[in-house]
Amino acid sequence: MFQSPYTAMTWGIVLSVGLVAFESMGVATVLPEIADRLGGLNAYGWGFSALMLANLIGTVAAGRSADRRGPARPLGLGLAVFAAGCALAGAAPNWPVFLAGRFVQGLGVGAVMALAYTVIGLNYPEHLRSRMFALVSGAWTVPSLVGPALAGLVAEHVHWRGVFVLLLPLIGLAWAMAVPPLLRRGRPRPPAADAARDAWWRGPVARGILVSAGTAVLLGGLQFTNLAVLVPLALLGVVAAVLGLRTVLPPGTLRGRRGVPTGVLIRFLLCGAYFGSEAFLPLGLTQLRGLSTTEAGLGLSAGAITWVLGAAWQGRADDRWRGRSRALPIAVGCALLAAGVGIIAAGILIDSVPALVAVLGWAVGGVGMGIAFNAATTDAMEQAPADRQGEVSGALQLAQTLAVAVLSGLGGAAIALAHEHGAATATGLTATFGLTTALALTGVATAHRIRRTT
Repeated sequence: MFQSPYTAMTWGIVLSVGLVAFESMGVATVLPEIADRLGGLNAYGWGFSALMLANLIGTVAAGRSADRRGPARPLGLGLAVFAAGCALAGAAPNWPVFLAGRFVQGLGVGAVMALAYTVIGLNYPEHLRSRMFALVSGAWTVPSLVGPALAGLVAEHVHWRGVFVLLLPLIGLAWAMAVPPLLRRGRPRPPAADAARDAWWRGPVARGILVSAGTAVLLGGLQFTNLAVLVPLALLGVVAAVLGLRTVLPPGTLRGRRGVPTGVLIRFLLCGAYFGSEAFLPLGLTQLRGLSTTEAGLGLSAGAITWVLGAAWQGRADDRWRGRSRALPIAVGCALLAAGVGIIAAGILIDSVPALVAVLGWAVGGVGMGIAFNAATTDAMEQAPADRQGEVSGALQLAQTLAVAVLSGLGGAAIALAHEHGAATATGLTATFGLTTALALTGVATAHRIRRTT
């Protein structure tokens, strides 16, 4: 992977994904200060939602564009848009302009993450792809560990704007390493013959916007504790999002059709189970078990590290699965993830269980996530036709983003509803962990459909 002719391209992909990871972890650390200084505390959640909703649009648009023109130009444009969003957010004089910058960032982030998998699927030989997917997972590790601390130091000793300015030259470096090698390789295949025939309102960008709008309505509805408001808004958002998803996802995804559609569905189940649980791990450890923020952060770090270890193991062992179903490692990984969620639930919700058991549990969950995530991604991309690599890569990233948004929103709504009806936070967390465990177990039951029957 790090030898000619892949050296620059590999480093470019790793740096691009690493910068997205740093942006995610670092900005989350300093966002409270930004919101306070720019007058955005009353709309604090939109600091995350603006990026996430744009991410959905960027993912769809970049994936389809890569299938028509090859990944080089869409990746270059995605990195440029990411840089523009960082510049706008870093220079923002007020909260609305900052949110506009976050939205622009999200367009670039969606493109970069979708195209990272496309580039691997089209430009690396089969025996290196699983290892590259594992390397992309690993590109999140260092930013996850050092990103929050580094961003905090920059904000404290320089200025919060420095967190965004710091990214600009590194984005330029990532562009210089990844894009020129791809341009020299040229378009890997002719463009799809029917790629541009649909009217714009039937095109992928319009459908991506519909998915984003539906998700926004759903998340907005989940902010209400009055069921008379929450239920209609949530249903409206679900209907709009599903209508869009039926077009932008591979046909049969919502029904779990064998092959690539199941791979996309498993990505949703995995990310919903993992990130939907992880989002509430620190809350449970600090509020219910009295741990410090630093101690609670051990759980997040444990999961991030073991995810990479699980992905690395699966990448090295992948030769035995090449050309046939990876259902077994996917099922095993989903089972480990379900066990990890169960252990963290016990560590948080049962007083007689030591709280730090939850940290151990999330280390188990991280191993399972690394194995299943890498195996399902490799299998889905291996089955994708050459002229649909971008579409499938975008669908995988879209499923991930949607899962994180929806499960985080549902978990937050569960806690809010519990409080509204006189119950404790533990009740909401019990419902949340029960749902995420069910998602992981559904992954176990679905894994056998990862390959088409012959």
